[in-house]
Amino acid sequence: VQLQASGGGLVHTGGSLRLSCAASGSIFSIDVMGWYRQAPGKQRELVAAISSAGGTHYADSVKGRFTISRDNAKNTVYLQMNSLKPEDTAVYYCAASKILTVIPGTSVNWGQGTLVTVSS
Repeated sequence: VQLQASGGGLVHTGGSLRLSCAASGSIFSIDVMGWYRQAPGKQRELVAAISSAGGTHYADSVKGRFTISRDNAKNTVYLQMNSLKPEDTAVYYCAASKILTVIPGTSVNWGQGTLVTVSS
């Protein structure tokens, strides 16, 4: 599975950004798509995930601010990030697998990271 992420950038506190990630290749092997993030000196953490059936999971820190969605016909997942805070600054990684856990497992397919910077 190949994952191509786009989006990210620099935004002020309270601003919005949208990340996109398109999957290709052996997509039959995946069910859940999502986003992890990793800030400097911190562990990679699950931000949001969505199954092919539309079930979603969000980290407590982003609930009410971030929305994950998915277009199964395009094999693409989106992350709409609103009301961004400086603590959201991190490299965001698209991920896809049969299942996504809070701490990523070894079978996760990864996209390239995209940097999100929120200035105060």
